[in-house]
Amino acid sequence: MPPTAAELLDLAIRATTAYRREDLGERLAVARRRLLDPEVRVLVVGEFKQGKSMLVNSLVDAPVCPVDDDLATAVPTLVRHAPEPSVVLVGDDERQRRSVPIDQLAQHVSEAGNPGNREHLRHAEVGVPRAVLSGGLCIVDTPGVGGLDSAHGASTMAVLPTADAVILVSDAAQEYTAPELDFLRQAMKMCPTVLCVLTKTDLYPQWRRIAELNRGHLAAADVDADLIAVSSTLRQHAIRTNSQRLNEESGFPELISRLRNDILGQAAALADRSVANDVLSVTAQLSASMQAELAAYRDPNHAGDLIAELTRARTRADALRERSARWQQTLNDGVSDLIADIEYDLRDRMRHLLREAEEELERVDPATVDEEFTLWLHQRGAAAASANFVWAHQRAQWLARQVAEHFGDAGDQAMPDLDFHAPNATSSFEMPGAERFGLGQKVITGMRGGYGGTIMIGMLSTVAGLALLNPVSVAAGVLLGRKTVKDERKRMLQRRRSEAKVAARRFVDDLIFQVGKESRDLLRELQRTLRDHFTAYAKELSRSVQEALTAAQQAVNGDAGSRDGRIKDVTAELGRVDHLASLARGLGR
Repeated sequence: MPPTAAELLDLAIRATTAYRREDLGERLAVARRRLLDPEVRVLVVGEFKQGKSMLVNSLVDAPVCPVDDDLATAVPTLVRHAPEPSVVLVGDDERQRRSVPIDQLAQHVSEAGNPGNREHLRHAEVGVPRAVLSGGLCIVDTPGVGGLDSAHGASTMAVLPTADAVILVSDAAQEYTAPELDFLRQAMKMCPTVLCVLTKTDLYPQWRRIAELNRGHLAAADVDADLIAVSSTLRQHAIRTNSQRLNEESGFPELISRLRNDILGQAAALADRSVANDVLSVTAQLSASMQAELAAYRDPNHAGDLIAELTRARTRADALRERSARWQQTLNDGVSDLIADIEYDLRDRMRHLLREAEEELERVDPATVDEEFTLWLHQRGAAAASANFVWAHQRAQWLARQVAEHFGDAGDQAMPDLDFHAPNATSSFEMPGAERFGLGQKVITGMRGGYGGTIMIGMLSTVAGLALLNPVSVAAGVLLGRKTVKDERKRMLQRRRSEAKVAARRFVDDLIFQVGKESRDLLRELQRTLRDHFTAYAKELSRSVQEALTAAQQAVNGDAGSRDGRIKDVTAELGRVDHLASLARGLGR
């Protein structure tokens, strides 16, 4: 029976200890720790009130997420396996954790109990003893996204790199909207495993037509994702009545099968391939010295050529360790270019946002659209920051591959795991307070303007023998008073627009400053991660080549009488390493 990934890693770690390659053993130990965290995170995303929370409850057969017509999810809820039901609330700082009774969860994760996430929770962790979660599945119920043009959509997009799969939930009331398709296209760039679920089929008789229309939209948008139609209500009724037929009609058996076989199975296969690559990389370096020694023993006439080739390889490996190595230059130049491009992209997006905001303010009275404009500006700012982050993530992955190419054929095995988190945009916008212009102010302003008009026209009318106050001068005063009031209204409107534009510029400047600073810090951390990873890998290669060269030289200078015994010993050791490599290749298939 072939070994599991964990057993194979243990064998490889023992081999590195036996051959005194602690540096290779450390890399395998990191892979072992990564393997011991089997959690597969699946994000459940979608517009508001599409049935996401009820879908999660039906999947795990437990009321873990609050469901009500008047409740909307405000805080992501992570549902994973646990021996006993439990709820832990996690604050902005991961260390801020507190347990609450499970029946109080809705007070903290719903929009009604925690409006605008005023408690500043990062997420809630719910543990339930359910078989569907026992394989390491973690289901995340997220707030409604509303596409990239929503604040919740931007925050959801920010955590996509940490997800193993995404389930987009949309009910059967209508076909996919443009924001949903935009979100799917962006999600595919960050997390290629996407599954679409059509909910509430029990409420809408035309759900089959909607499903076909949605499949057409997915194909037209070039989104490679399957669509499954389900009814959470039917599923829960089937569980209560223990009806296998109703359960099949609900569509949930197919969804659970896809979660287990495709998502969990694919994650396990990816983990196996990752372990196989790590072990193959280690066995290649362990066998390098044995192969060199064996070649020198078996063909002494060409040992000089072998030593010369190994010397050149050592020179190349040592060059990879220098600060002037080409991969170092590629990394430094790439990060500098990346920082400049990301900053330019962020400023360009924010400049377009500011232009749109100013154009919008020219069309409306800021005093009448305070809440709507504030919400719109926050959403568009979050969307711009999110789109900027998506592009930064893609460029960072590309840069890592560019650096890895300097290591030749070993570049694929040298690729590190990049932990990439989105910047946190915390800038807030407040509409400036409007100046009061009530009835009293209007009367005083009108009288001030009308007084001058009355006197001026009255003085002119005295030439014609009329009194200072006459119907003509009074009418002129009234007209001028009304004009003064109208001009004052226009002046105050322009002032409100000007102040709102200044506040919008201040908001955008703060957003650029905060997101730009966090993005630079993120990319500098990326630079350090790649530098440390590839420096360690270069040291491993250099040591492996040096040991191969030393073994070949010892074989040339060794006693001819002990050659046959040494060939036998080295062949046996090489066979053991090759057997370990064959096990790794079998695991990676």
